Amino acid sequence: MTTSTTPQPTSLTRTEPSGIRLRLRRSTPRWWRDGTAAAAWALVLFVVGLWVGGGALGETGLLGSAADAVTSLGRLAGLEASVLILIQVALMARIPVVEQAWGQDELARVHRLVGFTSFSLMLAHIVLTIVGYAVGVGAGVLATFVDEVLGSPGMLLALAGSLALVMVVVTSIRRARARLRYESWHLLHLYAYLGAGLALPHQLWTGQDFRASSLATVFWWGLYAAVLASVVAFRVVLPLIRSRRHALVVREVVAESPDVVSVVVEGRDLERLPARGGQFFQWRFLGSPGWTRANPYSLSAAPDGRTLRLTAKLVGDSSRRLPTLTPGTKVLVEGPYGRLHAGVAVRDKYLLVGAGIGMTPLRALLEELPAGPGRAVLVYRATGADDLVLGDELAALARTKGAEVVSVLGPRARSRASWLPEPAAHLGDAEALRTLAPDIAERDVYVCGTPEWMDHVIRAARAAGVPAEAIHHERFAY
Repeated sequence: MTTSTTPQPTSLTRTEPSGIRLRLRRSTPRWWRDGTAAAAWALVLFVVGLWVGGGALGETGLLGSAADAVTSLGRLAGLEASVLILIQVALMARIPVVEQAWGQDELARVHRLVGFTSFSLMLAHIVLTIVGYAVGVGAGVLATFVDEVLGSPGMLLALAGSLALVMVVVTSIRRARARLRYESWHLLHLYAYLGAGLALPHQLWTGQDFRASSLATVFWWGLYAAVLASVVAFRVVLPLIRSRRHALVVREVVAESPDVVSVVVEGRDLERLPARGGQFFQWRFLGSPGWTRANPYSLSAAPDGRTLRLTAKLVGDSSRRLPTLTPGTKVLVEGPYGRLHAGVAVRDKYLLVGAGIGMTPLRALLEELPAGPGRAVLVYRATGADDLVLGDELAALARTKGAEVVSVLGPRARSRASWLPEPAAHLGDAEALRTLAPDIAERDVYVCGTPEWMDHVIRAARAAGVPAEAIHHERFAY
């Protein structure tokens, strides 16, 4: 491990444009996370209440014949699958207070958990319901399935919706995702909306629990309408309004290295955009190939009220098109997103640990953090000196902020799984962090890099005494 620079503190390098007061958004209160989780659980339990109120415990339900009991359990599984699918869609609707309370990392994890749970319940609903009907009429399971699909209103649409959800789930399995390009995976993942929509007619026409009472009818229609409105408002309308208001266009494209490029975007009234250093946007560059598919790129410089800058490694089809952008290209954005910013800090000292292109949001974050000797230590993990993206900028920024930048160079450790390179693999992961920042337990720790590497850093930080609420990270793998 080598120390790149140990600068002396000086004045801040970042200045605001004349006459402009930057409006930095405060972090959403942490209790919003608990509140939204409680609301989701309340919906799940309310659905159980509707099921019970619809006669689930009566003679035509669990207390009836074996066929009635199995069918009733199938109804419950279907109801819970429906509410979880709607919760899953709402989680990724980019509702600002939800996104800021949870952060994209945690939202993606919960989204995945809820998605697989709802899918399992959907399969249980299909199996239990068909078996219950088959036992009740004394017919075969396959014949009953075919009869229900062809004879019941909305069942063909429900079958199509189920197949769409199967495709989404299959492509969400880690091994399958690894074989797909981000653009392909993102397009296939949109079929979750189609699956949820195609299931609605079947539920309204043949689902007795949807029509058991006025309360049930109002609840289900209201829940579907609220989720649909959230998706339209925050995934479509708000991005269009912001992009139109700020009139974003590409100002310049800068080659930082043979495989890293920065894109500077300018627009009007950008001081009104509630973005912070370390956050990311979903970007669309109009007129370029593939512009219909948004791609996530972090800000690599703190917003200054005049421009936004992203820096990307040329590793996929979308990123490889960035160097071909021309000045004046119109830009659409969704965001800003993410909790990797100064507003989530709970201490007044910081350790920033990044690897490769993951250093770019940390560079923007460092620009916004308070200055002062010893307040910030930035650890830059890279294979070699040539791989230090924005290295000169970081050194200059560190000098003005009174920060310390440490380069941790070398090939990946082969002797064990670690965030350290092979030359430093003799050190324990937590021991290395304590060496770099002896007072790490008193610091906020920000981490950005590849998912597996980040896991090693986060475990090491926890082992070094950093509480979970003081560790902040963002994963950009899909």
